[in-house]
Amino acid sequence: MNAATPLGHRVGAIVIGASAGGVEVLSTLLPALPETIRAAVFVVLHQPPDRQSILAEIFSRKCKLPVREAEDKEPIEPGTIYFAPPNYHLLIEAGARIALSVDDLVQFSRPSIDVLFHSAADTYRERLLGILLTGWNEDGAAGLLAVHAVKGITIVQDPQSAEAPVMPQAAIRMHSPDFVLHPRAIADLLHGLEPAPATSGTSPARAAPAP
Repeated sequence: MNAATPLGHRVGAIVIGASAGGVEVLSTLLPALPETIRAAVFVVLHQPPDRQSILAEIFSRKCKLPVREAEDKEPIEPGTIYFAPPNYHLLIEAGARIALSVDDLVQFSRPSIDVLFHSAADTYRERLLGILLTGWNEDGAAGLLAVHAVKGITIVQDPQSAEAPVMPQAAIRMHSPDFVLHPRAIADLLHGLEPAPATSGTSPARAAPAP
């Protein structure tokens, strides 16, 4: 694939992982999402475990889509951006629900990007778009490989554009992503996403990709 490849109706959900420098990049990406898309968006940004997050409040003022902090067992709403709360893993459950977990740290992190990406890959499979951004550890590399394994779409921030290049470099070493792009180019790709058709009475795991 290249940056000009149309993704069309293929994307049913988007997962994004970031660490150091992530707020700045997310401030370019998330406002680019068009209000017409039906894909739910799930974001893990590494944060101090002992502080209340204000990410949902910050990005609610920037984005066209509704933004909220994820809550355990809540139904997933299409066209909504969910941030993982501090000190909780964010997972996607069968039946289109969110789950929060206090299981052990993964790659020294909770929330872990790997945990989100693996659970979303199990649920959305080829309809998943995974994006890995700047960060100083290797969290997210294995998770992005899981997205690739189910034929989802994988995007990695160009390490040369990253405040912390370790995370995108680790992902590129592990597999060849579909796209390696600067943040502005990722934003352009997201802005061009077309709305996926609504599915009635069908869980994300079983919703067939549109042609």
